[in-house]
Amino acid sequence: MNRAELQLLAELSDPDEDVIRTLSVMQGDLLLLGAGGKIGQGLALMARRAFQEAGKTNRVIAVSRFSDAELRKNLEEDGIETIACDLTDARAVRELPDASHVIHMIGVKFGTGGNPGLTWVTNTYIPALAAQRYCDSSIVAFSSGNVYPFFPADSKGPDEKTPLNPVGEYGASVVGRERVLDYFSRLHGTPMTILRLNYANEPRYGVLVDIATKVMQSEPIDLAMGHVNVLWQTDSNRVTLKAFDACESPPTVLNLAGPQVLRVRELAARFGDVFGIEPAFTGSEAPTALLSDASACWQRFGPPEAELDHMITRISDWLMAGYPTWNRPTHFEQRGGTF
Repeated sequence: MNRAELQLLAELSDPDEDVIRTLSVMQGDLLLLGAGGKIGQGLALMARRAFQEAGKTNRVIAVSRFSDAELRKNLEEDGIETIACDLTDARAVRELPDASHVIHMIGVKFGTGGNPGLTWVTNTYIPALAAQRYCDSSIVAFSSGNVYPFFPADSKGPDEKTPLNPVGEYGASVVGRERVLDYFSRLHGTPMTILRLNYANEPRYGVLVDIATKVMQSEPIDLAMGHVNVLWQTDSNRVTLKAFDACESPPTVLNLAGPQVLRVRELAARFGDVFGIEPAFTGSEAPTALLSDASACWQRFGPPEAELDHMITRISDWLMAGYPTWNRPTHFEQRGGTF
């Protein structure tokens, strides 16, 4: 990792006082399933740092296929134990070490149309294996705002009491994940929190990076999904760890999303002002969008620290410096539910 990436990782893994307080009372180890993805390194390191600042020696264990050998090496250098595991292998899952606290991060979104079987296995079968293996643990599990129907763009979006009615097969499989976790939570009394994450961002990935990149490259931005919520990854990581305080059976469900509904057109204009480029657009804003009302989350854990100005500046500076991105478009503009 270059210096800029190390500085970014330090930001993404910075625990606040409440995170440190939450982890200070944990009696066992913390295990992250699916830690080889976009979120894993920053979240695992935040947990490691929080334990250290609390004077604790609890282990942080990262589990993934680890196709990226450098990521595994970086995690281990930061004091995080790693285990390579095929999480579709029931025997391998049963052989994973005990942990009092588990973060379930596994999911697949892209390729739903071309390989629906893999989508359903990843989003429903793996959670079933994990919930049974760790039935005696506290579990925080990621879900998605895609479980909701489109909501009026001039509203706050759906809250946690809104009936689930997803658009497309990916969203349906995520509802399946939630149903599986809910079933095993009730069966075993496993305390859980399910976080419906919607559009976390950092300088290498996210809706804001997609918009900024198109502005920089003078590519037209599709306005079909004309309104979004955006959240900084550091705030998302902090809520994920604090969510252990909310674990119950049946599961606590919380939307995890930015507190504002923002217009894609105006976000593009903000980046255009920074880059000195007039954004180009195609299509028109629909009256509905994929949104989430995360008021309950922010009332429970306090408001997010990173404001939109910080996100715009951080991402703009990163892209103008030519630092690497993950080149993984979110396809947020898709309205058919296939990614």
